[in-house]
Amino acid sequence: MDILTNTISLLFRPRQKEIEKYGQETDRLQRKQLRSLLSTARNTEWGLKYDYKNIKRYEDFCQRVPLQLYDDIKPYVTRMINGERNILWPSVVKWYAKSSGTTNDKSKFLPVTPEVLHSCHYQGGFDTVALYLRNNPESHFFSKKGLILGGSHSPSPINQKSHCGDLSAVLLQNLSPLVNLMRVPAKRIILMDEWESKIKAIVDSTWNEDVNSLSGVPSWMLVLIKSVLKKTGREYLTDVWPNMEVFFHGGISFEPYREQYKALIPSDKMHYMETYNASEGFFGIQDDPADHSLLLMQDYGVFYEFIPMSEVGTPNPTVLPLEAVETGKNYAMVITTSGGLWRYQIGDTVRFTSLFPHKFVISGRTKHYINAFGEELMVDNADKAISKISRQTGAVVKEYTAAPLFMLDKAKGLHQWFIEFEKKPPSVDEFASLLDKALQELNSDYEAKRYKEISLQPLEIVVAHEGAFYEWLKQKGKLGGQHKIPRLGNDRTHIEELLAINSRLTPSQNA
Repeated sequence: MDILTNTISLLFRPRQKEIEKYGQETDRLQRKQLRSLLSTARNTEWGLKYDYKNIKRYEDFCQRVPLQLYDDIKPYVTRMINGERNILWPSVVKWYAKSSGTTNDKSKFLPVTPEVLHSCHYQGGFDTVALYLRNNPESHFFSKKGLILGGSHSPSPINQKSHCGDLSAVLLQNLSPLVNLMRVPAKRIILMDEWESKIKAIVDSTWNEDVNSLSGVPSWMLVLIKSVLKKTGREYLTDVWPNMEVFFHGGISFEPYREQYKALIPSDKMHYMETYNASEGFFGIQDDPADHSLLLMQDYGVFYEFIPMSEVGTPNPTVLPLEAVETGKNYAMVITTSGGLWRYQIGDTVRFTSLFPHKFVISGRTKHYINAFGEELMVDNADKAISKISRQTGAVVKEYTAAPLFMLDKAKGLHQWFIEFEKKPPSVDEFASLLDKALQELNSDYEAKRYKEISLQPLEIVVAHEGAFYEWLKQKGKLGGQHKIPRLGNDRTHIEELLAINSRLTPSQNA
């Protein structure tokens, strides 16, 4: 560790010790978050409506405050955008994270209060570095530059009182000038709106910098890395940036991309660290390099609750506090935050891998799964299977999505996978067969439905022409940043749009 990094790392040690207490203080920490949130908002319109001042126990909170979706809070958020205060949160909120959550056309505007900005999002960034330095005492993190690849929606005014943008753009816009001295590219470039122009500008301004850390979404960072290599004529990223040591990634699963990164950054000194920083809040950090699970961050002004996946969407689902969850089960996450979100269903599903401290993996989205035949296939299953079979066959999957295909004449169906390969397997049919077997090993419900083809026939793969997913995102105005490919769909909306685009492309057009 160099002198500068060693000196600055001393500032992180007290926080490292606090995080180590999570396993022993879960109940105390979480109840403290809830008490503080209720106390702060007791005189808001929302707090008065649900009589926050008389809520004494968690059970009272459950009985009085209903579960919320975005449509439920949208009227309140609209008033906040127009400058009203004391609505969901006491302060006037000037910043809103624009999020579609998926690639659909509906945008959400989520309040970014000063409290959630500093005590949740920025605290999460601080703790990520704290845990990284704890795990890597030989790091030279602060002696080089960090490259941050932000979102595609630059900060823009909604009206005279409020501004919006991708979460990453909002965070960068409000970042301390001291932090800006340690990162590239310049703010004017990272906040550019047009994605393809921004990539070119980032490459032109950073290829000759001494970069040692990357931060961003794996799929879009891969686009940037390949652009840097094309610009420089180099084969490996370490030929351009020899001091590269860590990629902080999030937004989507890293598993389908892991081998591609290893191929482009063939260094034993390269580290990968996942974070879970959503528009609604910062929730998890990978604290152990040998474990891909995320540590649930318990003292960020967030109170967590969980709904068993089997009860999502039912009239009166079971809702559990953190201390009541179990390992190995899929839960939809419910959050109450200093961003003015109360018992808000975020739309993500998680599965705990350990308790006290609570560690988890993101298993999917409440809207992104396939359960057309009772198979309950989650994104986590799909990502793991794709990753396993890619390694097994030598294939490289660039993007994929899957959906059910109903065969009415046989009263059964199959899963149709639309896959764009960076490198095709020797046999697509064999890849499909191995993928089908891997899914059966990972998911007992899928295995049961495949048994003697009771209701599910073997899956089918449609090979995408190069650029099909990129063209789909481009047509929707969703290039770059935090936009994601929906991996699984319980209906065929997305896959039919992609198949239509694929039919208009030819390999020669996109070679």
